[in-house]
Amino acid sequence: MKVWIARPMTASVEARAREAFADLEIRETNAVMSEAEMVRALSEFDVVVPTLGDRFTAEIFAKVAQPRCKLLANFGVGYNHIDVAAAHAAGVQVTNTPGAVTDATADIAMTLILMSARRAGEGERLVRAGTWEGWHPTQMLGLHATGKTVGIVGMGRIGQAIARRCHFGFGMDVQYVARSPKTLDFPATRAEDLAALAGAVDFLVVAVPGGADTTHLINAQILAAMKPTGHLINIARGEVVEESALIAALETGSIAGAGLDVYEFEPKVPQALMDRENVTLLPHLGTATEEVRSDMGHMALDNVAAFLADLELPNPVG
Repeated sequence: MKVWIARPMTASVEARAREAFADLEIRETNAVMSEAEMVRALSEFDVVVPTLGDRFTAEIFAKVAQPRCKLLANFGVGYNHIDVAAAHAAGVQVTNTPGAVTDATADIAMTLILMSARRAGEGERLVRAGTWEGWHPTQMLGLHATGKTVGIVGMGRIGQAIARRCHFGFGMDVQYVARSPKTLDFPATRAEDLAALAGAVDFLVVAVPGGADTTHLINAQILAAMKPTGHLINIARGEVVEESALIAALETGSIAGAGLDVYEFEPKVPQALMDRENVTLLPHLGTATEEVRSDMGHMALDNVAAFLADLELPNPVG
């Protein structure tokens, strides 16, 4: 069995992979896979471990009539970069790594909420530039986060983890939208719809999966519904937020600020966002801790090991 891992991994994950798989190749670059590499992946390997940005589309599968690859063991919980229906039609199974990313991603959401509300990025830039003139009573007044209202767009594992932090840690009222009502271990109100939620909250936090159903879910209409003191936080997928509409809302003052860990055309970030002081920009840090990335890697390898042993896959998708 030939196994191809699409990115360098943490030391513990690479050590396990090298011990477990006799015929293993690990790409030495962090660049996304090219079309030629994806065709090679499907043609020459039995198992491939891709990740975010490796776009295994229907067009890619169409280029390989009879793929040797029978498993794409995705490194990551999100798999909207893989056309799962096309994969299954080609006889390729797909797995992901749910659960491992929940708390780390929720922590980044809280980081962005606080940084955006308290103008922390702007303040750090002021200090680093050597232009801070000292404390005074009206210096860089921001939004007091404690006791405010947070709206969670998508109340899955990550959305619930964010809501718990907001409620128990900061005394926030929690509202949400989801496809169905949720049984929760904290008080929360399900909003009538997304526009109503956007208009009622101080922080609108996006925590839905990527994909066609959620592309531009946060658009000009939703941004216009937000309070002028409101902050948009996105830790989901970049394409969920219509970036041009967000830029317009920030430039006109329709909303007070935004905290982003993901971008519509990642890794490209519009200059208009970089130029604005009221936007906090992080380089997709959601799961970026050694422990979490190792957990994700081991979960991906668990899926590979089960496949090679002809056992039930722990985390199939689609």
